[in-house]
Amino acid sequence: MIAANLMFALPAVTISTHARSSPGFWFGEVVATLGLLLVIFGAVRTGRAGVVPFAVGAYITGAYFFTSSTSFANPAVTVARELSNTFAGISPASVPPFIAAQLIGAGVAYLAIRVLYPHAADVAGVVVLPHDRVPEEAAR
Repeated sequence: MIAANLMFALPAVTISTHARSSPGFWFGEVVATLGLLLVIFGAVRTGRAGVVPFAVGAYITGAYFFTSSTSFANPAVTVARELSNTFAGISPASVPPFIAAQLIGAGVAYLAIRVLYPHAADVAGVVVLPHDRVPEEAAR
């Protein structure tokens, strides 16, 4: 967010005053996070892990328009957007419920993935990598 603020000639860091606090916004975050994780896992499950970055970009772009929350879908993004007092920002008081909604969305996604992909463990190593292991593609 610092880079974005500077690109638009704003102070590097400003705490957002944009309140985003309602059950509709929170449900939007559950949906956004659920969908994002299903897109990621679905792409990997089909054996096309290389399309994940493009699928994520396309999903987040679409979800910006079809969710009430504008699809933060990630606690790191939520915290970062707290540092920009723009239309994209989120006030510090709105951050905890957003992150709680994202965790609920992740839990629902876990259950959905277990139902939709009963052999999820077969490809889990491609989705979640231990920090001490570098993917073969990245080692090249």
